[in-house]
Amino acid sequence: MEVLGIFRDIATAGQGVEALVKAGFAEGQITSLTSVPYPDGVLVPGGRRSWWRWLTLAGGLVGAGAGFGLAAGTAWLYPVQTGDKPIIALYPTAIIVFEVALLCAIVGTVVGMFLEMRLPPRDKRLYDPAIAEGCIGISVTVHAGGEVVACGEAGEAGTCIGVVAALAAPEQREQAEEIMRQAGALRTRTE
Repeated sequence: MEVLGIFRDIATAGQGVEALVKAGFAEGQITSLTSVPYPDGVLVPGGRRSWWRWLTLAGGLVGAGAGFGLAAGTAWLYPVQTGDKPIIALYPTAIIVFEVALLCAIVGTVVGMFLEMRLPPRDKRLYDPAIAEGCIGISVTVHAGGEVVACGEAGEAGTCIGVVAALAAPEQREQAEEIMRQAGALRTRTE
């Protein structure tokens, strides 16, 4: 279950997130939805670090290896001996290595970006058209009572239960809606 609160500006949205965290909701349960690219940590504190830069590095390294294999392998399989020059020439091979490494790094970046944005969506998320018009949505994922939730780096995996997550799901939903209304939400939606 999910509760979505629509806020007019970043100040009221920030107050809503602070109130939710103070009430005992784990930061892993809170997500911000906005059409404006705010920096990490502005709305939801302690956000997770992005991992897709490693996918870019891996793509570049794989591309460098593939580029070297393409250039050197082609020269080695079809040797053209000209004078006393080496069969695998340094500069033409370096150009191919650079270009293929760059191509694979860009592909890795695009793939990582789509994975980070969770596109295409694997599950149906709650959404409000006002978000596209400049409003800010704060989404709270309501878990079944006593279910383990992600509490960030401070909590050990499998042992962290948010204070509110110990309550039954209807009580969590009501509490999240009430907190968002008190913080200045224009409206709340539940699904």
